[in-house]
Amino acid sequence: MKPSGIVTLTSDFGLSDPYVAMMKGVILSINPSAVLVDLTHMIKAGSVSQAATLVRESFFYYPMGTVHLAVVDPGVGSSRRPLAVLAKSHFFVGPDNGVFWPVIEGDSGSSLVHLKDSRFFLPAVSRTFHGRDIFAPVAAHLSLGVALESLGARIEDPARLPLPGPHVSGDILSGQIVRVDNFGNLVTNIPSRELGRFLGSRRPRIEVGKLEIQRISGTYADGEEGEPLALINSSNVLEIAVNLGRASEYIGVRAGDIIGTAVRVIRV
Repeated sequence: MKPSGIVTLTSDFGLSDPYVAMMKGVILSINPSAVLVDLTHMIKAGSVSQAATLVRESFFYYPMGTVHLAVVDPGVGSSRRPLAVLAKSHFFVGPDNGVFWPVIEGDSGSSLVHLKDSRFFLPAVSRTFHGRDIFAPVAAHLSLGVALESLGARIEDPARLPLPGPHVSGDILSGQIVRVDNFGNLVTNIPSRELGRFLGSRRPRIEVGKLEIQRISGTYADGEEGEPLALINSSNVLEIAVNLGRASEYIGVRAGDIIGTAVRVIRV
């Protein structure tokens, strides 16, 4: 696989500390021509499932041969393995804690390597910052064309991370909120295809928190200002929004408890 020269970065480091800048410095010291792109560094601390969802949602918009570095690593320094993956014509580097499972799952052509060759690490490896000392240098070397098999030993048993999916019981399709974006929109785990199959020709009643919505809108501008609405977003999943407002403030659930809140679609 010919590298694209692009490295994306995803982490739960936030932006107030120098950790992201350190990883970028390591990558650029090895490959000064690398193109670095931040997916996000605002993953909820330790939320491997949120990082896994965003990486899966985003990676295929990049050229083949792009390296995707994801460091949400609550098990850093433990027995969990450092991992590099070639799947769907993209490279992925990070901890073997399930963060890449949604990409690997169902891809019989994927190749996985337990990162063991310290030639591709920094000379000193901290027990608490593998993002800087192992994953960033490995990502840089992959972006230069180093072969995946040079980095360590092949493995066949990556950590699995089944993500919660919607389910149907009678006339109710149940899902949950998996992400709140910067606009306060509530992103669910209900794909448009499954929603359409469930509803058929019937109308929906969507319930989440204290909100009840009676239709699927086409755009954020549908309805009056301040009116809650549901629509299919750019990732083809059901989203709850408020026209010129923040659904996260209308839902009646504390901000820290919104992720995982139940969403019910009732066909009427």
